[in-house]
Amino acid sequence: MGPSNITSSTVNNTQVCASIDDFRNQVYSTVYSIITVLGLMGNGFALYVLLRTYHQKSSFHIYMLNLAVSDLLCVSTLPLRVLYYVNKGQWNLGDFLCRLSSYALYVNLYCSVFFMMAMSFTRFLAIVFPVQNLRLATEKKAWIVCVCIWVFICTTSSPFLLSGQHTDPKSNKTKCFEPPETSKSLDKLIMLNYFSLVVGFIIPFLVILLCYAGILRTLLRNTNGVNKQRYTRNKAIRMIVVVMLAFLVSFMPYHIQRTLHLHFKNRENANCKDTIYMQKSVVITLCLAAANSCFDPMLYFFSGENFRHRLSTFRRASGNIIGSHKGRHAVQSSPPVEESELQNCNGSNKLG
Repeated sequence: MGPSNITSSTVNNTQVCASIDDFRNQVYSTVYSIITVLGLMGNGFALYVLLRTYHQKSSFHIYMLNLAVSDLLCVSTLPLRVLYYVNKGQWNLGDFLCRLSSYALYVNLYCSVFFMMAMSFTRFLAIVFPVQNLRLATEKKAWIVCVCIWVFICTTSSPFLLSGQHTDPKSNKTKCFEPPETSKSLDKLIMLNYFSLVVGFIIPFLVILLCYAGILRTLLRNTNGVNKQRYTRNKAIRMIVVVMLAFLVSFMPYHIQRTLHLHFKNRENANCKDTIYMQKSVVITLCLAAANSCFDPMLYFFSGENFRHRLSTFRRASGNIIGSHKGRHAVQSSPPVEESELQNCNGSNKLG
């Protein structure tokens, strides 16, 4: 779906621009290390809580569970990239791990987009169409949607498995994560970029915008003084803010810059200043895209009281596990908060 590294280039077939290898190696190794630590801690803890409170499962819970798994699979391969850049762009881990590392990053990127879209649509149904939501947003259908997302993303990202390690004739180093230099390979990459841009970003982003517009319209239309309804409205708005920030900070800059950069590589009269600027912007925006694994734990927490309720449930269960069977039974009998949210929204719609 896009190039991850560009080090040096030839302009007008005569002028060789300065390399950004030092900048690239330092930024990637540092940022990927931070993302690995934060991503493993945040998503690992979230996954642990979600699994321990699985008896409270709902369609929204199932999407959060799959999103956490996707993030963990991604961050588990980032240390391989860190080693590559610490070794100054020398790949020593074999062709298979090279292909797998590239593949895992883009699978996570677009799984995150689609799971966010599914979560947004589920919340849209719960607030705007609460009656239909009882029939449509079931656990079984949520699992079917998740399986379809995994199959679709893993299949459409498979071209990244075709590009493995290669030897750079100039430096005699074994390279990985490098973009193609031939015009034929670049044309294929541009076609793949437009497919992923439209299907993997623009369409999900438009669906999310429409869902949030419907949610805000419904919530703002039912502006009365009931505390529960005001709390539900504020909670939904917080979720909208977190998801929109993830798209505006992590996904949008990467997709815009990637498209511009691929077309820039076809230019024949580019100067070195513009070339180096483009190359450095690739590094920055790819780091932002990979950082979506750190943003997702914020989504779990701000997606409503549901995850915070699970966290408090988990803490009570941990505190009472040595106590008595009664305490453990009380934890198991507490219903998911989403049910009470749905009833509140249903009441709001009737008032409207």
